[in-house]
Amino acid sequence: MNATAAAPPHPAHDELIRRWLDTVPVEGALCADPRPYAENLLARWAEPQRRYHTTDHLLAVLGHLDLDSLAAHADDPAAVRLAAWFHDAVYRPDRTENEERSAALAERALAELGLDDARTSEVARLVRLTATHDPAPGDTNGEALCDADLAILAAPPASYAAYTAAVREEYGFVPDDAFREGRAAVLRQLLELPTLFRTPHGRAEWEARARQNLTTELDLLTI
Repeated sequence: MNATAAAPPHPAHDELIRRWLDTVPVEGALCADPRPYAENLLARWAEPQRRYHTTDHLLAVLGHLDLDSLAAHADDPAAVRLAAWFHDAVYRPDRTENEERSAALAERALAELGLDDARTSEVARLVRLTATHDPAPGDTNGEALCDADLAILAAPPASYAAYTAAVREEYGFVPDDAFREGRAAVLRQLLELPTLFRTPHGRAEWEARARQNLTTELDLLTI
């Protein structure tokens, strides 16, 4: 893994390191010390171009995956948590290949660490899945990860407004009219889905509020 520019430690830095070390040694003996890999990932999540896709987002996704209802839903919770660490590890708002590059990073790093091929491939598959958030029926790992990643859509109004403002900051290079048009298209696409969330918890706890948030944002964009 290539080094990234140093950034001030996140307040939850030590907690995140602990979470990583609790998750990675699922295969037994590793080929490399896993801690530097966590440090590299955290440096990536703290890059200056990020406003929403930050360490706080990583923490939120991992927190959602700690829910018993999501953890129990996944066939391989450890693979899902590893995918959460990598799913936005490469993030440039002006690029379209972020998920693919993040998945390639996961393949390289986890192979270096000595995780078995099957779990490494599953983590990379899950990372690639976050490009569409459209897991196939019965893909319980994908459903858990995608629901955790999209849970922000069901945030309380103030938190949802902060999320949309952060997304707009990340795309500050896009003119207002073009951003509004593109964002509105994304919101319409989401609202046309039969369901935003695929796990029982997501459908029961997040679906209605998320649709309300999306509808309100779309109304504001198209006034």
